[in-house]
Amino acid sequence: MLKQRIITAMVLLPLALCGFFLLSGLSFALFIGLVVTLAAWEWARLAGYQGQAVRIAYALLVALGLVVLYRLPLLAPWVMAASLLWWLAAIFLVFGYPGSQRFWGGRLGSLVIGLLVLLPAWQGLLLLKQWSVAGWLILAVMVLVWVADIGAYFSGKAFGRRKLAPAVSPGKSWEGLLGGLLASLALTLAVAIHSAWPVSRVLAALLVCAIVVLISVIGDLTESMFKRSAGIKDSSQLLPGHGGVMDRIDSLTAAVPVFVVLFWLLERSVW
Repeated sequence: MLKQRIITAMVLLPLALCGFFLLSGLSFALFIGLVVTLAAWEWARLAGYQGQAVRIAYALLVALGLVVLYRLPLLAPWVMAASLLWWLAAIFLVFGYPGSQRFWGGRLGSLVIGLLVLLPAWQGLLLLKQWSVAGWLILAVMVLVWVADIGAYFSGKAFGRRKLAPAVSPGKSWEGLLGGLLASLALTLAVAIHSAWPVSRVLAALLVCAIVVLISVIGDLTESMFKRSAGIKDSSQLLPGHGGVMDRIDSLTAAVPVFVVLFWLLERSVW
């Protein structure tokens, strides 16, 4: 299993970096769109649909949604606003599970939730791509989430006592959450000091880091919640040793839109 994970990561990481730094415009939109469409195919399974016909139809529906958003960029602010509202609601759904299932709207409602999870993530990456340091911004979000995940794993193993959301993900603890958050904050502070940022920018960066990391945990727990409801361990087996696409991007589906909104709000004042 470990060998499979390493081999898969060695293949995927260079592809991702090439896509982030070398692609732009339509080619970048298609690159990210392929990932999101595959995740949509998996999401239909999380929503309770096992048949391939429904899963493929849902993936095509999401792909059509991406085309509409690409052709109508004026919808982007509304998509980001909808995403923020959804992830705020997701906090209550995650910590209220399993009782919160009554608010999902059944399998059809779960598919609608999938749109709120996947479409804004794609839109957010396209918006990030418009900035001059786009590739580095995208990489920054991913590194924050990865560092938080690694920090949470080791601190949870060492100090984990109080369960974070036992009905959703029994392995996660509040101590792990704190360890992951501190790891990401430490990395952000190190970058800020090395780059000699002014105090206002350092404080803004630490605030963005904290919010993005915390909401990324909600993204992770949201997928875990739907997997637990569907009675499955992985979203699919598309990535040997890693499960499915959703299993790799669940945290990022929440982190990316929130990062975009925060960066957009702060860049005018402190960036």
